[in-house]
Amino acid sequence: ADFMGRDLLSRIIYGTRISLSVGIVGAVTAFIIGVLYGVVSGYYGGKIDNVMMRFVDIMYGFPTLLLIILMMVLFKSTFAVTTPGTFAATLSAIDKAFGGLFFIFIGIGVTAWIGMARIARGMALSLREKEFVEAARATGNSNLQIILKHVVPNLIGPCIVRVTLDIPRYITFEAFLSFIGLGVNPPTPSWGMLISEGYQAN
Repeated sequence: ADFMGRDLLSRIIYGTRISLSVGIVGAVTAFIIGVLYGVVSGYYGGKIDNVMMRFVDIMYGFPTLLLIILMMVLFKSTFAVTTPGTFAATLSAIDKAFGGLFFIFIGIGVTAWIGMARIARGMALSLREKEFVEAARATGNSNLQIILKHVVPNLIGPCIVRVTLDIPRYITFEAFLSFIGLGVNPPTPSWGMLISEGYQAN
């Protein structure tokens, strides 16, 4: 039991669910946004590709964890006191309903897709020159049809492998945020909060 008499095994098991949900939501967000962004950039190429990839390069210049911490500080301070009925109050209520996870989802979602976009873009650049894509283009398929039927299905496998390897990183982000007090709201347990409580008890 912890210092309040709560069963630690139960809290660890429940915290596992919280931490895994952050990892899975982060992975799904990274996959959807990253694949869409990368495919559009790689398939169309040219100026569109240059502009979109320069934005990705700028995002790469920011330390991911530091950016998430800054966003969490902004969210926590901005939505701590809100006027009922406003958009900020709605977001704050959603965050409380999720036990403090909603803003973590947003913070990870904003940064998690960058690496996935690069992978999807590189594969789309290669796939758009393949014979089956040229054949689809010659038969009158639109760009959207080609992307959905021929490009995305052929790059989805490697992207899934990459996103599953990133799940532990998102769990680490959540654990660190909870450890420093910017993660889930007490008494909702997560691995980071349990580590923090154990450290403070000593």
